[in-house]
Amino acid sequence: MASKCQQKFIFYVLFFLGIWISQATSRAIQGTLMTERHKQWMARYGRVYQDATEKEKRYKIFEANVEYIDSFNNAGNQSYKLSVNEYADLTNEEFRASHNTNKSFSKKKSSPATSFRYRNFTAVPQSIDWRKKGAVTTIRDELCGAWTFSAVDTVEGLTKIKTGTLYTLSVQEIVDCNSGGYRGCTGGFTYEAFEFIKQHGLTSKANYPSKTENSTCDIKKEAQPVAKITGYEDVPANSEEALLKALANQPVAVTIDASGAAFQFYSSGVFTADCGTDLDHSVTAIGYGTSDDNGLKYWLIKNAWGTSWGEKGYMRMQRDIKAKGGKCGIAMEASYPTT
Repeated sequence: MASKCQQKFIFYVLFFLGIWISQATSRAIQGTLMTERHKQWMARYGRVYQDATEKEKRYKIFEANVEYIDSFNNAGNQSYKLSVNEYADLTNEEFRASHNTNKSFSKKKSSPATSFRYRNFTAVPQSIDWRKKGAVTTIRDELCGAWTFSAVDTVEGLTKIKTGTLYTLSVQEIVDCNSGGYRGCTGGFTYEAFEFIKQHGLTSKANYPSKTENSTCDIKKEAQPVAKITGYEDVPANSEEALLKALANQPVAVTIDASGAAFQFYSSGVFTADCGTDLDHSVTAIGYGTSDDNGLKYWLIKNAWGTSWGEKGYMRMQRDIKAKGGKCGIAMEASYPTT
């Protein structure tokens, strides 16, 4: 008969062996579930990889991103949620390089726009959503010319306000025809898009469709504008109050720091994540309000990363914070077109 010491030894061996087997089984199950999630995700977004090596690389990135997203959501202590969206197989560095198109030209040149016509405006409503007023076109899902989108969005909105007609305007015209296309698909400044529209007007997207690359300027189509502006003005920098006044009157182009992983995978709610002021991405402010869920004040912004990102392409970003530039620098470089 085994001694008590032997019995204890056998017990502990079996006990720890059981734990090891349980953990190994759990890891195997989790690995199988993750593999299945990746397979389903690939099918949903039509993702195809060039070879097994690339697939394995992307799977590992996907796995790390999913674990981050699940951990964040399971904590349940934030005012916003993340989701495994179509960008889940990209590292944050890769995503920033391909989607944050202001990065290459991060130091803004001085702009001639100096006045602010809404300085004395006081009839600011508690909330506004320019979608409800029919002044916002559908979410874009393009990369070429993304640096022009916020300018084009605001011209679309102002044209609707002034004329009653909402046009989806051509981004490709700016890409092809601005000073020989030297900005093209690669990135640029909002004010450069405004300058082009001021000089040339802008035709509709139906007349001058989008492409995936720079093309030769179609002069005949460029000569058929449906929207014109007289210029543009800057919102006084670092003032959420001034941004609020401008936005009460028309959609506003803003530039933000969208570099964080939380921004990449944002799904819903009021975005309160830590972010800096290294402005690298242009979006359009189309409203503001207060959340019914938690009373947080927010800016409503329109992005151009498709409808699978955020709240069907939109984000509610925390408003009225202590940082003078606003959340993610939203109040640092804001501007709007004029007629």
